[in-house]
Amino acid sequence: MEYKNLIIEIKDGIAIVKVNRPKALNALNSETLDDIKNAAIELEANKDVWVVIITGEGEKAFIAGADILEMKDMTALQGMQFSQRGHEALSALENMSKPVIAAVNGFALGGGFEVAIACDIIYASDKAKVGFPETTLGIHPGFGGTQRAAKLVGLAKAKEMIFTGKMVSAQEAYEMGFINKVVPHEDLMKEVMALAEKIKSNGPFAVRLAKECINKSLSLDMDSALMVEAKDFGLCFATKDQKEGMTAFVEKRKPTFKGE
Repeated sequence: MEYKNLIIEIKDGIAIVKVNRPKALNALNSETLDDIKNAAIELEANKDVWVVIITGEGEKAFIAGADILEMKDMTALQGMQFSQRGHEALSALENMSKPVIAAVNGFALGGGFEVAIACDIIYASDKAKVGFPETTLGIHPGFGGTQRAAKLVGLAKAKEMIFTGKMVSAQEAYEMGFINKVVPHEDLMKEVMALAEKIKSNGPFAVRLAKECINKSLSLDMDSALMVEAKDFGLCFATKDQKEGMTAFVEKRKPTFKGE
């Protein structure tokens, strides 16, 4: 599939998805949201892809937010529909069985920060700035930010970020718990690729089932979540990768996983 506002590169099991609207600081319009949703669906179905990285084209922005030019004259109904479009795109990203890493290379504001926190892991450039500035525009986060932020960092920190609309450095966001690691700007993709390669070296079914267990833990009571864990743990033993991994351990060699 061809995408107007995305660049997708796939090599050795790792897909790099770049939001490609640099003149608009990669702002999310309806077309770009649809591209993200469709790319997530396509990459989920691609058996040759084990890890996905999402980043922004250009030096200034990861995604600077939703497209204000598109939003400014919306009616209440159109605003709700735009929010739902964002939900569909980011849920498709979040619900991929494969690990998704956000490489935040610049401004990640509003909808852009919402894309980042829908990913499994966030690495950020030391030059990056993040935040939810929506309240300064008379709206609030509408692409899942009011829900995901609190689950990541707790109610108080999420409320402070959203109510104030302030923009913070990547280091501040790391200290709050939004970001996994802050790295020198010039090393960002090298560090993210090393992380992706490390994840890819492990059993892909095990990683995907672990993601399912962790994600479901947020919406289930403990007994139900433990039942999911036991089921998925058992499913690992139905794979060739489990046999390879444990045999390699006993034989004191590195395993070769094939995703089978």
